[in-house]
Amino acid sequence: MKSKVLFTKTITPEMVLKIYKALGVFLPGKIAIKLHSGEAGNQNFLRPYFFKPIIDEVGGTVVECNTAYNGERNETQKHWRTIKNHGWTKYFAFDLLDEEGPDLVLDIPDGHILKQNYVGKHLENYDSMLVLSHFKGHPMGGYGGALKQLSIGCASSYGKAYIHGAGVPEEIWTANHDKFLESMADAAKSVVDHFGGNIVYINIMKNISVDCDCVANAEPPCMKDIGILASTDPIAIDQACIDLVYCSTDSGKKHLIERIESLNGIHTIEAAANLGFGSREYELVQI
Repeated sequence: MKSKVLFTKTITPEMVLKIYKALGVFLPGKIAIKLHSGEAGNQNFLRPYFFKPIIDEVGGTVVECNTAYNGERNETQKHWRTIKNHGWTKYFAFDLLDEEGPDLVLDIPDGHILKQNYVGKHLENYDSMLVLSHFKGHPMGGYGGALKQLSIGCASSYGKAYIHGAGVPEEIWTANHDKFLESMADAAKSVVDHFGGNIVYINIMKNISVDCDCVANAEPPCMKDIGILASTDPIAIDQACIDLVYCSTDSGKKHLIERIESLNGIHTIEAAANLGFGSREYELVQI
């Protein structure tokens, strides 16, 4: 069966909540809300007010992990300062998942490259997850969406280096690139398995730059906003976003497509589909 992906061209905080409710999925227990807190200096990340209606509705805790590269989020003290400066703690309960160790180790017996994934220890305190992804380009993965949030996003600082290095943290920036992409797919599967599928994904195609929200001085958006998508399938929702970019009449899409293709970004989706925790086949339902 094709996975269902809901889509709307209306991009407002209220519509994020509406499209979530339209899925008709109940997230049980204590809910982790994974989003990108934004690197200091980044101008494109989605601000707290944009997510306030949906976070107030589900009543979960916003979660993040430290990064594995220099900046204002690679150490707990600096990351908390950035989180507060960006206004997250003003509105929401916030949990830095890997501010204390040891990491939670998730097994991936059928992983392409990785057989283990190292995520923030506090992840074990949650029963389900709402993944709020800002869809855009990425300087390493080609693009960033739901699969990146599950993998790099949930990984501890060490876990991020482990994924980037395709199992060898010391090779964080020098590992075989396709093996890195396959490692992201492996890591994403481990988080899906951990929550037993109790995850909802919302991708927001707004402020679409070739750069990620992890870039302090990101390029400005290269194409017009497209819309909001929601699904229970992380592979289908990312594939749908990619397809919407390719189908767009916006001339700026060429820049984003060049970023995605130059880094073989679609390979993460291919590798994830091969692992069988979702499908590239989907039905796009407009609301």
